[in-house]
Amino acid sequence: MKNTTIIALIGILVIGGALFLFTGNDSSQTNTVVGTGDLQKITLSEKNYNYYPQVLKVKAGQPVELTLDSSVSGCYRSFAIKELGVVQYARTPKDTIQFTLPKPGNYKFSCTMGMGTGTLVAE
Repeated sequence: MKNTTIIALIGILVIGGALFLFTGNDSSQTNTVVGTGDLQKITLSEKNYNYYPQVLKVKAGQPVELTLDSSVSGCYRSFAIKELGVVQYARTPKDTIQFTLPKPGNYKFSCTMGMGTGTLVAE
């Protein structure tokens, strides 16, 4: 009886741990834009070997200030929006990348090697 109870508790702990680790891990989650006035501030992270969140919603025609937090490393610190000619290396989390999306639409972003990717949705 004791062995069955111990095995059941271990199973519950394993399942609970798996749910804790993998729930809410949706890589398509969108960002929350923080800003005062017209400046839209966004912080990107790196999660599961990609940018996180992968979909960033912003307002077209308003400046965006993007920060790559300390979880972002390697080539992911070299951020590019090829369609707009934006290519910038953010060496530290204090460095910012500024741009404006000129019109509504979807704009692809990536690291300069194309390994990390995402989409900017300008509304």
